[in-house]
Amino acid sequence: MINIMFIAPPAAGKGTQSDLVTSKYNIPHISTGDILRDISKEDSELGSYVLETLSSGGLVKDEITYKLIENRLKKADCKNGYVIDGFPRTLDQAIEYDKILEKLNYSIGKVFLIEISKDVLEKRVTGRRICENCKAIYNINNEESKPLVESVCDLCGGRLYQRKDDNIEAFNNRYGSYISKTEPIIKYYENKKVLYKIDGNKPIEKVFKQIDDIISEVDS
Repeated sequence: MINIMFIAPPAAGKGTQSDLVTSKYNIPHISTGDILRDISKEDSELGSYVLETLSSGGLVKDEITYKLIENRLKKADCKNGYVIDGFPRTLDQAIEYDKILEKLNYSIGKVFLIEISKDVLEKRVTGRRICENCKAIYNINNEESKPLVESVCDLCGGRLYQRKDDNIEAFNNRYGSYISKTEPIIKYYENKKVLYKIDGNKPIEKVFKQIDDIISEVDS
């Protein structure tokens, strides 16, 4: 059973690495955000509550999130492992996650901490540009991922735009929140000896190789 968790600051490439792991090992990528969005579409009291909470920018009660995650982990496609994304975000959630795993007779598995310098993250965020048509992503601060023509998509010729939250102020807020909330989680998993530190400053394929080598080594 391959259970994987990623801890990473904003724009560190956690989603990309999650997709690479799930693709190679044929295990589901469990995103708490996706679970909540799916529930919000249901015609039920819970669906209405989640929809209203998400729409207002609030946080769904932890008790509800715990139950939704437990129900998702009970599904058959998780029996051989999974990648969990967006949870836990606090030490209290990490402790509750342990209780859920114990109830299901699952192990924590491997927790990967993607370490990356703040300067690199800042350049990724502020330089990110997205095609309004095909959603291709570019970065004007990186020679390898810059568009050939400024503000024009190489693939479809669509207009490139910058997300409203891809600015220094928003990045600093998100980064500060990450540091304050996740540092206790990092120590928690270090003490459990399940934390693996990954150099996220390297190219995508080299970051994945570090992760894959650890998964293969531990499970061989």
